[in-house]
Amino acid sequence: MSFIPKRALAALVATAVTGVLAAPATAAEEKKINIGWTAWSDAEAVTKLAAKLMEDRLGYDVELTLADIGPQYQGVENGDLDLMMMSWLPDTHGDYYKKAAGKIIDLGPIYTGAKLGWVVPNFIPEDQLKSLADLKKPEVAEKLDSKIQGIDPGAGLMRLSDEAIETYGLDYELVSASGAAMTAALDRAIKREEWIVVTGWSPHWMFGAYDLRYLDDPEGALGGAERVHAIARMGLDREQPEAFAFLSRFNIPLAELEAMMAEANETSYEAAVDNYIKNHPARVEYWVTGKIG
Repeated sequence: MSFIPKRALAALVATAVTGVLAAPATAAEEKKINIGWTAWSDAEAVTKLAAKLMEDRLGYDVELTLADIGPQYQGVENGDLDLMMMSWLPDTHGDYYKKAAGKIIDLGPIYTGAKLGWVVPNFIPEDQLKSLADLKKPEVAEKLDSKIQGIDPGAGLMRLSDEAIETYGLDYELVSASGAAMTAALDRAIKREEWIVVTGWSPHWMFGAYDLRYLDDPEGALGGAERVHAIARMGLDREQPEAFAFLSRFNIPLAELEAMMAEANETSYEAAVDNYIKNHPARVEYWVTGKIG
């Protein structure tokens, strides 16, 4: 056994103790959060609102990672993402959620009363096209070129839309595109007064910008009322308790979210987020601190 002088031994012990005590402090000081999001109007609004408050009020370094829904669930499950704020339950993302169950933390709903469906401009006569079943009419299929304008292929709405085509026996093509491309196609069709059916959801700014309606879905192929949850990776509650508590309180009324989205479409999401924070101080204070009143 080698001999270590007492003074040297004391220095080694002091160094070791200092290192042990310093390690948790260093981890606690690393306030970084990586949030997955999708380029949908509601996802962008709630994600950028949460990120702004976490940066400005809680001192976090927030990174936003743009990805399709499937990779987001995988990222949260394997820890590559800290959280996502666009988990549509119980139906739209039901398959994704079931696969990740037990490997993620559900922080509860961000908002309720969400809806999915197929949407048409109101200038299309209801006596010709009122429900998904009416899409089987040859004259209706001809006016629509037998196409349904969809969004990104990984979205739960697209999976449900494929099932709706099968349920109603429709000989239609479901066109994949981004959410922005879907609204651009809708805008063009409305300006030309052409028939179009798009995959839609509420909340969405397009319902404030255009005169639209959902087609009836008597078979319930596109699901019913939905809740939109935030989900986090395992361990976030222990490692980032301040962020976890904030996210657990983060719940926004649907009408306020829709108003923010409509404003963002006219200006920018950053401007709309700033205005929301300025105009709802009591709600924001509760999210950040837990204090009411």
